[in-house]
Amino acid sequence: MNTSIRNRTLTGAALALAVSTVLTACGGDSSSSDAKAQDTASATPAAAVTDPLVATFDGGLYILDGKSLKPARTIELPGFNRVNPAGDEDHVIVSTDSGFRVLDAAGQTLTDIEYPGAKPGHVVRHAGKTVLFTDGTGEVNVFDPAGLSTGKKPEGRTYTTAEAHHGVAIELANGELLTTIGNEEKRTGALVLDENGEEIARNEDCPGVHGEAAAEGEAIAVGCEDGVLLYKDGKFTKVDAPDDYGRIGNQAGSDASPVLLGDYKTDPDAELERPTRISLIDTEKAKLRLVDLGTSYSFRSLARGPHGEALVLGTDGAIHVIDPVSGKVTEKIPAVGEWQEPLDWQQPRPTLFVRDHTAYVSEPSTRGLHAIDLESGEKVTSVTLPKGTNELSGVVAGH
Repeated sequence: MNTSIRNRTLTGAALALAVSTVLTACGGDSSSSDAKAQDTASATPAAAVTDPLVATFDGGLYILDGKSLKPARTIELPGFNRVNPAGDEDHVIVSTDSGFRVLDAAGQTLTDIEYPGAKPGHVVRHAGKTVLFTDGTGEVNVFDPAGLSTGKKPEGRTYTTAEAHHGVAIELANGELLTTIGNEEKRTGALVLDENGEEIARNEDCPGVHGEAAAEGEAIAVGCEDGVLLYKDGKFTKVDAPDDYGRIGNQAGSDASPVLLGDYKTDPDAELERPTRISLIDTEKAKLRLVDLGTSYSFRSLARGPHGEALVLGTDGAIHVIDPVSGKVTEKIPAVGEWQEPLDWQQPRPTLFVRDHTAYVSEPSTRGLHAIDLESGEKVTSVTLPKGTNELSGVVAGH
């Protein structure tokens, strides 16, 4: 994904904020003042940050400087929290127990902007829009992330799926909205609405649909338990896996490549399958290739580099750089120590987050965080944090 990140440095005086922010869980009434973060003035200003990163830990968030990796502020936030780029130069979306919250990472504070709802799920950025999918309600919220800078919830498009499910949605440049189809029992495929909300395409040949990615030329893919479903130029195309059960549930796309990177699992009965093969989906030829890396990985291991290269953080501790056209591993960049994916998906494991030419890799077992230059393969900066972290994200402008 090609991004252009503006260095954002704020003065200490502008950041005379609390050292911590506490969120109290609400009893179902999202408008209750108890559900709001309570900031308490601190005599010590928060440190200024450049290109903020956000890392979750058990009970809160670290806001870190993107250059030094040093934590500038800690925000206390109980529960299992997840983080994703909001799509602008300042904000990050936090998935909390009560819904989506908007974090001003540059300003180092949780804002009052929230999208309440049970089981906040996927956050997708594409074509200048950010799309939130709330699994517990089936509500889809689409907005321009530039509007977050006003401090108020941006005006946008809202859609509710026929039945609530663990889904995902993405809005295309022409205003079409692709969203998954399913319910609590099963998920079957995807449909597309035009800019007026009228259904214009549907395909239910995608069992267990999960995850999405966009490739060069705005080819959109959603994963299935037997391959992937592509949508491009108004038409769906199914790309079958070579196995009867060949699940591709997590994908990573790049505007610089027509080839998508996906995971690949073949055991439907495994408590936790630790695959060693990844999938490369050519959206122009509608073909799928498998590459064996010789090491396993997790759903937080997939990313794309600045030139469209496919990146996979293996349990061998290296970032495997893959040419998406040839499928060859061109480089293995040492990043962290060897690790094993935990059985519980919410448990910490090394996470890969890429921004511009830098790969950020967390190492929960050592409380470490590393910045690696993807061009040279050199580890630029490493720090040890107060606590081991789980998810890792940051501000990313552009789509």
